Amino acid sequence: MDDRFNTIAGWVLGGGIVLLGASLVTGEYFKAERPETMGFPIAGVVEEGAGEEDAEPPIAALLQNADLAAGEAQFRKCSTCHTINPGGATGLGPNLHGIMGANVGHAAGFAYSDALLSKGGTWTWETMSEWLRSPRNYAPGTKMTFAGLSDPQDRANLIAWMNAQGSNLPLPPPPAAGAEEPAAEAAAEASDQVVNGLAPDTPVAAEGNAVTTAGPAAPEGE
Repeated sequence: MDDRFNTIAGWVLGGGIVLLGASLVTGEYFKAERPETMGFPIAGVVEEGAGEEDAEPPIAALLQNADLAAGEAQFRKCSTCHTINPGGATGLGPNLHGIMGANVGHAAGFAYSDALLSKGGTWTWETMSEWLRSPRNYAPGTKMTFAGLSDPQDRANLIAWMNAQGSNLPLPPPPAAGAEEPAAEAAAEASDQVVNGLAPDTPVAAEGNAVTTAGPAAPEGE
């Protein structure tokens, strides 16, 4: 009786070991890692939001309704690095009094980066807007650590207020009618080329898509 019990127990134990081993092997064989990015791209489908960054209104249009008080509030965040009063001291960044219309690298004795100096030219409405939008994109290699001001109206407010601090350039004229939406029209035209992931001439069987910024800062604080 004991021999029989031991035989049965041995078979049960052996079967359990085999089952456990088989589970481990199959588990490793069919193991799948969770992908870092869920989903997969579909050819021909335009990602939602794509092209919106380039479709913003011209800075000349936004300046027409710029809020100087809002611009001053924006500049308070820049004041840790910059002064803008006449004869103001140089800090981490240069003094910005009269910056609009001035040459890039206008502050004598300030150690601008070669990346910014290589841009040359002057601080126009457009160049200042692009600089504040993303210093790193405007002048790759700049030592400016500001991530950028993505809201174009915030940039317009800030630029208009800076202009009032010693530059006093006349505001640019508003764009001619219909000139504010070229990028938007281009984006719409591009979207017309894709419908549900298919080119417009493809037959269809049935009828069925952002800094933090950190606080803004004006020309380079290094």
